[in-house]
Formats: sequence, structure tokens, C-alpha cells
Amino acid sequence: MATVVVVGASTGGLPMSYDIRKHLDKGHTVKVVSAVEDFTFVPSNPWVAVGWRKPEDISFKLEPRLTRKGIEFYHNTVTAMDPDNNQITLNDGSVMDYDYLVLATGPALAFDEVPGLGPKHSGGHTVSVCTTPHAVEAFEQWEEFCANPGPIVVGAVQGASCFGPAYEFAMIMETELRKRKIRNKVPMTFVTAEPYIGHLGLGGVGDSKGLMESEMRQRHINWICNAKVSKIEQGMMFVDEYNAQGEVIKQHELPFSYSMMLPAFKGTKFLQEMVDADPEKMGGPLVNPRGFVKVDQFSRNPTYHNIYALGVGIAIPPVDSTCPVPCGTPKTGLMIESMVTAICHNIEANIAGKEPHEEPTWNTVCLADMGDNGAAFVALPQIPPRNLTWAKKGKWVHLAKIAFEKYFIRNMKSGNSEPVYQKYIMKMLGINRLKSED
Repeated sequence: MATVVVVGASTGGLPMSYDIRKHLDKGHTVKVVSAVEDFTFVPSNPWVAVGWRKPEDISFKLEPRLTRKGIEFYHNTVTAMDPDNNQITLNDGSVMDYDYLVLATGPALAFDEVPGLGPKHSGGHTVSVCTTPHAVEAFEQWEEFCANPGPIVVGAVQGASCFGPAYEFAMIMETELRKRKIRNKVPMTFVTAEPYIGHLGLGGVGDSKGLMESEMRQRHINWICNAKVSKIEQGMMFVDEYNAQGEVIKQHELPFSYSMMLPAFKGTKFLQEMVDADPEKMGGPLVNPRGFVKVDQFSRNPTYHNIYALGVGIAIPPVDSTCPVPCGTPKTGLMIESMVTAICHNIEANIAGKEPHEEPTWNTVCLADMGDNGAAFVALPQIPPRNLTWAKKGKWVHLAKIAFEKYFIRNMKSGNSEPVYQKYIMKMLGINRLKSED
């Protein structure tokens, strides 16, 4: 009988654990190791940061939900791994053996790569919506800001790969400021490493450039692209703006009373330490130099075939070159869901003595809330040329994201591992089937 260990229990790891438990015989053991004891629906964090949601609205305890499904839960942090001996070490000093390991760790937030970036508790001068505790802190500062409004700077620094939440939070803040009737007191600037507005780390999706620029103009939000943030001080951001030839064309000093800048991501700490332990190998066979897990077409590590990985913590190349300011590539919910399904079927095949056969699709669908409307972006596949690509805006996207939030959380509470992106979002968008060759 096999032991499958899933490290991480967020929007990738939790459905992964439910799905593998459903597909394997009861004689096999499924274990989940999570550094946090609560599941939180990360896409709702921008709403938490302006008070539209409370943490308890988007979270629940993991252990009772997993135990009810026959899954062992360990509230621990992984501190080391030994892939040659199929073992991981936990923060309590114990060693856990596995036959199959699924790394769904999510990212480490590289605030330290820009001086002054990040929440107060990490020594920074900006807020974050990357985690729910960060969003709670952001809301506390938001209330203080609204009592004494001033300039806002929002966006994503160089190396960032998840641009959607930056756009969402800019629009959500702008909507909330209008509701409070203080929008006229708040100049807003969007600062991004993208070569143009609406690039999204994907080389654009449909007419995302035109759509997002139009939305920015209508909302009176200025923007700076090809931007490298050199440092952040209390109330002041220093930004170098580049042209396509790699030359600095303008240096900006942007005053702010409130700022949210998304950081670049790295692999989680114990994976980064594998890089640091032998820098000459640049990460070796398991991870790349930033600590992201290397995977093949089956979401399996090419060297250690009993290790699979999914979500933000995997290594994938950028969609296109964004010289001189680097942009990463986002891993969206639909992509992660596809990885979950493929990994589950491939481990099932492995246990039966067969070779893996299922490949995840590299398709992107994003619902971006804008406070009072929203934008939907579809790229099938993620890397151009594409079979289908479009961007559309409307009130329906805002309502759809609210409905999807409730739908996803309900499924995670009940232990339902059905592919919710495929069933809900694709049906809503009128796309009936997704195949790996799309």
C-alpha cells in the first residue's frame, strides 16, 4: 500500500488531497502537511483589504474537513527534504516517509528583493493582499488612510508574475473611494513591470491592453510601465522607467499615503535552501535557481519520478521576453485545477504499475473583479499562438466572481473535488470543452 503526502493545503493542495483520496483504494494512506491550520480563499483577499469581506467569511479549519474524508492532517512546516530516500523533515524534528510526494506549497514572497517593500511587520512600508493576514493588516491601514486620504501607488514590482490582483485591488480601492465620496482627494498611480497595461505576464490576452487602458482612463488612474522599483521609503517610492532598449528614460519619486505592490515570488523556504546548499548546481535536479520545482509534461519532476508539483511553486518559462524589466508568468486557477486532475490520474497509474499518461492543459482563464464591474480574460492555450483568446468586461464578471467564491468555498468545505473551474467558469463563458491540445 502506498503513502501519498501532499505538502500545502491552499487552492491547489486541498482539492489535490480530496481528489487523490477519492481515487485511491482505502488501503492507501493520504497525508496533508500544512504550515497553516486554516484554508483561506486567496482570491478574496483584495475584498478583505477594503472591508468587503471578513477573514471568517473566506476561511475554515482544515483538520475536521480532512479527517472526515479519511485524510491525515499535520499542522507542520517542512524544513528539509531528502528525495533520494523519500523523506521530508518537519519542524518538530520528525521525519515523514512517502511513496509519492505532491508539492503544492505555493510561493515565498520575495519582499526582501526591493528595499522597503512589504508589510510593516516585515520592515516594509507597503501593504499586501498575498495572504489573508496581510489583507487584514492592509484593511487596518486602509481605515486610517480613509480618515486622512492622500496619494495611492499600487501595482507589481519587477519579477512579479501574478498581475491580476494588482489590477483588481486598484479598481476595488477606486470603487470604495467613490462610495466613501473621497475619490477626489486621492491621486492614484499604477506602477508595473509589464511592458504595457494589460500584458498580464501573458503577452496580452485578446484586447486586454485596450480594455485595461480604457478602464484606467475612465477611473483617472495614471500608470507607469517598464517600471523597476529601486527602493521604498516611508511615504515615497523610487521608480526607474525604462524604454525597450534598456535605457532609463525617467526616474520617478512617487509620494504615497497608501501603497500595495505585489512582490516577485520564490520557491518556499525549504526548497530555496536546496539551492543555497549547493549554489554551483543552481538548484540541481529538483528545483531551479529561484527554488521553483522542475516538472515535465506530466507535472512530475524529471529526475524524481515519485515527486509531483503543482501551482505557483512550479518552474515554467515566461510567455515572452519582457526586457529590460523581467515579468514572470502567472499560474491561474484553471491551470492549477488541470494539474490536480493530471497528477491524481498519473499517481493512480503509477500505483497500478503503469506509466503516467495525462498532461495538464496550459490554458488560462481569469475573472478580475473591478469593484462594480469586472473583466474576463481567456487564453487557450497560455502560450501564443492561441486557439482562443479574448477579453470582455461587464457587471456580470463582478457577479460571477462573487458566485464563484461561494461555490468554491462550499466545495472545499464539503470535500467535493470536482473540477470547479471547468464546471462553473467554462460553462459560464460558453466554452464547453478543454483538451490538452487546445
